[in-house]
Amino acid sequence: MRIIAGVSKGRKLHPLKGLAIRPTADHLKESIFNILAGYVEGAVVLDLFAGTGSLGMEALSRGAASCVFVDSSRKAVELLNRNILTCGLQEQCTILKRDVLRGLNFLIATGHTFDLVFMDPPYNRGYVEQTLRFLGDCKCIANGGYIIVEHSRHETLSRKTAHFEQSSERQYGKSLVSFYESVL
Repeated sequence: MRIIAGVSKGRKLHPLKGLAIRPTADHLKESIFNILAGYVEGAVVLDLFAGTGSLGMEALSRGAASCVFVDSSRKAVELLNRNILTCGLQEQCTILKRDVLRGLNFLIATGHTFDLVFMDPPYNRGYVEQTLRFLGDCKCIANGGYIIVEHSRHETLSRKTAHFEQSSERQYGKSLVSFYESVL
């Protein structure tokens, strides 16, 4: 697991042994960022269920302005700090050790708005639909912003919500990646 492109290209990210974190594979991450090529530069990014922080740090390496990482696990937060230092991206990062909904409530209260949101929750637990609804209700996604969701191919997601519309869905092995665009 490494940073694929940008200022931190080639830096290896530390995995977390013994915790149920399923990091995004490099080939999948590369495909996601090829699709997002024109949207990353200068973006304000939110990495939900951050785990190793691989997606948010890839965005920062490719020119995103800043990233907020949200994860509830103490071990994941320690790993995030270590990986951020390894990549030299500490000035652009904020880490919230909170469950996703509490983290989003905090961000709403502070007036944050995001251009790109990465979501890679534990598979088949219903977190995606719940989080999409909450993101829509909190209005913290910029108009024209994107939400990128990595999920199990066995988890069926709505193609449209009150605030987001699925613009693309790609299958990579046992995983699907769904791209939602804000339609506020």
